[in-house]
Amino acid sequence: MALRTAGSVLVVFLWSVAVVLGQNGWSVTYTKNSICTLKGSTVDLSCSYTYPSGYTVTTTTWNKRKNLSSVPGYEGHIEYLGDKESDCTLRITDLRLSDSAGYMFRFITSGGTFSGSPVSLTVTDVVLEMNRRSVSEGERVTLTCRTKCTLDSITAYSWYKNGQPIPNSNTYSPVYSLFSVSSEDTGRYSCAVEGLEDLPSAEETLTVTCKYMGFKPLAFSPSGEIVEGSSVTLTCSSDANPPVQSCTWWFRKNGGHYQSVFNQNTGPHHTFNQIKSSDTGEYYCEAQNEMGTDRSRTINMDVKYGSRNTSVSVSPSGEIVEGSSVTLTCSSDANPPVDKYTWYKKNGASLTGSEKTYNFTTISSEVRGEYYCEAQNGRGSMNSTALMIIVAGKQTSVVTAAVGIIVVVLVVILCLSGLMWFR
Repeated sequence: MALRTAGSVLVVFLWSVAVVLGQNGWSVTYTKNSICTLKGSTVDLSCSYTYPSGYTVTTTTWNKRKNLSSVPGYEGHIEYLGDKESDCTLRITDLRLSDSAGYMFRFITSGGTFSGSPVSLTVTDVVLEMNRRSVSEGERVTLTCRTKCTLDSITAYSWYKNGQPIPNSNTYSPVYSLFSVSSEDTGRYSCAVEGLEDLPSAEETLTVTCKYMGFKPLAFSPSGEIVEGSSVTLTCSSDANPPVQSCTWWFRKNGGHYQSVFNQNTGPHHTFNQIKSSDTGEYYCEAQNEMGTDRSRTINMDVKYGSRNTSVSVSPSGEIVEGSSVTLTCSSDANPPVDKYTWYKKNGASLTGSEKTYNFTTISSEVRGEYYCEAQNGRGSMNSTALMIIVAGKQTSVVTAAVGIIVVVLVVILCLSGLMWFR
């Protein structure tokens, strides 16, 4: 804030012209015939009069369209300081705008009556004029302290902000300037003529709007859980002056690099008409005005969807032999994760258990058949395709049979060999 210009004012402004009216010894003389002063101040209409010797003054009056003694509020407001000899000075205190008028002195003597010409009194307010009441940071504001009178060049002015004197602001010019205003210059301003600081002008309010860029948190609508297939709108709420000119939307997935959103507009809204799970990620907006560019905080958008790509796998892989241990595993892609699994044997009842895996501790030939699972979360469920389980006989019985055959063959060979030897 800077102050800085000068000017001056006097409480009473007038022409110093003595006026003598009269003839043959009759006269009324005013020190000033035109007076301009400020509302609330006190003024003396200095006056003297003469009349021929030998006469006696019986009555003196001041008139403003009518005798002032009959004006309401006369007591304590208008006071005659003169006498019945030669002084006819009139004092008016706590001047009002309604006191502006022509005032005329009249006196009556034992030898006749005489009236002077009117003295012009103008009562004026001190008025503060502000060239602009609402500005942006960095602009200039000019304050002017005015009255209806042409003020004396040696008059000084006092300047106030929010009812308090502005430091080092007294000037000898009716103009006070604020250069390159900031938000600190916002407030109520007034001025006063030096010596009448208790009679300041009415206040004028200056509003300084800062130039800045700021953000409110990103928001999406509708609020709550984001479900695949629904319509979702991201809103970038900026608090900026001057207003934001354009917005750019950015996102990233799985901690990768940020990239601009494809096929976006430059407004504060970005809409997904039918949002997909692949749209899950971190988003922020970047806004620009003439002050520069700034970015919002990041928001994480997590798209929910029901179970899908459900499948069953078997472990160990390969041939399943009777008596071995076998585990079936149900896999499914879901957000939120699957919270319930159900196992089924085709053309049969559901199996006991609701876990991701189903175990056959010692498998038998009765287990043979097609198996599938159902995966379920809060957004939906999905069945896998069926998996065929084929159980082979025990390996131990095969070995026994083979050994038996070998033994029989050896016995036959030995017998034949013995017969040949005896011959």
